[in-house]
Amino acid sequence: MGWYGRGPGRGERTSLLAYGQPLAFAARGERHCLGIRRAGRRTPCPTERTVPGRTGNAQCPECAGLDRSFSVAADTNAGDPRTYRVYLALFGAGLVKVGITAEERGSVRLLEQGAVAWAWLGRGPLMATRRTEELLRAALGVPDRIAYARKRSVRGDVPPGPERAAEVAALHARAVTLEGWPESLERLECEVTDHAGVFGLDALPVPARVITEMVPGGTVTGRLVGAAGPDLHFADGLVVDTRLLAGWELVAPGEGGVTDVPVAGIPADGRDTGAAQDGLF
Repeated sequence: MGWYGRGPGRGERTSLLAYGQPLAFAARGERHCLGIRRAGRRTPCPTERTVPGRTGNAQCPECAGLDRSFSVAADTNAGDPRTYRVYLALFGAGLVKVGITAEERGSVRLLEQGAVAWAWLGRGPLMATRRTEELLRAALGVPDRIAYARKRSVRGDVPPGPERAAEVAALHARAVTLEGWPESLERLECEVTDHAGVFGLDALPVPARVITEMVPGGTVTGRLVGAAGPDLHFADGLVVDTRLLAGWELVAPGEGGVTDVPVAGIPADGRDTGAAQDGLF
């Protein structure tokens, strides 16, 4: 998990979260804009404006606008010279998407999205991967984005590993035979990667509730048993969407603290009850 400090000595650090261990924190003060992160560096919000508790993006409108003014995801940085890759990602039975990510990021984007199984399709210039993404959306009938709420709703009942790999491989085989791939895109052989072990899916209880926002003084406590994409899964079926933690000052709760922040049930149809999905990559 990544942490960002405000005030004197502000900076970023990461810490490892271990499955099976207790995890507890409380929110203090108000939720503030985190500013802009670009090229691996964060520029603080000059006004540190407060932001709503239910949004998945801890940015004020001004910082969000600046962020999207030079963004591949928002199609405002079409001249990005980096090499990109096209991928297929599976989140549950029949729940597959196509997407692109910068090659230099490796599989990070697939981990961020909570992809249970995935495979590369091709690599090349940004616009070639964009055109390929559109081709596959139309020809294979797969979307380029899936709401986190939908992914969460199927995570407790994903198909066995061989079935996951077979579904991705079958779509990959169909994709590489399609006409219309850009000449500048290099097609890649199918090698399915599975994240079930990394996410702790084998010991995951069926997700039952998800926090919908943090509140001043609100506490979350439980035993961590898994993590996929932005979601932390607790042993009692609670899911913590970590995007809702961004912008809060998190402190250790008092003795005997219990989870007392707003939560909602997780509907089987994946209707979103919490934060909206953020950028594509």
